Amino acid sequence: MGTPLLILISGPYLSGTNGEESAIAANLQRMEDYAFPIYKKGHLAVVGEWFAWPIIRQAGGDSHSSPHFNEYQYPVAHRLLEKCDAVLRIPGASRGADLEMEKARAMGKRIFMNLEEIPEA
Repeated sequence: MGTPLLILISGPYLSGTNGEESAIAANLQRMEDYAFPIYKKGHLAVVGEWFAWPIIRQAGGDSHSSPHFNEYQYPVAHRLLEKCDAVLRIPGASRGADLEMEKARAMGKRIFMNLEEIPEA
């Protein structure tokens, strides 16, 4: 048994959505769908948007097209990444997720490309 990890789930959020709220919600749901399987392995999962949206709203943002969204989404996710032990990169093209992966590698974080790579805690 290993030590429980805090794992950032990283994947497409806005990518491939053409700004459609239903498609963005579907991408978020795809990331969130990994939280329970990670939990069952003995770890805790987080998604950057869970932390970013309260900041964005408090700054005055109310949509994905707001300047506040662009100002805070990535910086919040990158601060969160500093606190995480590892990253799970889920499939799909995503500039933001690719940037998170670069930062995670530079920080020496563990990187998993699928659930099967995540060990039991």
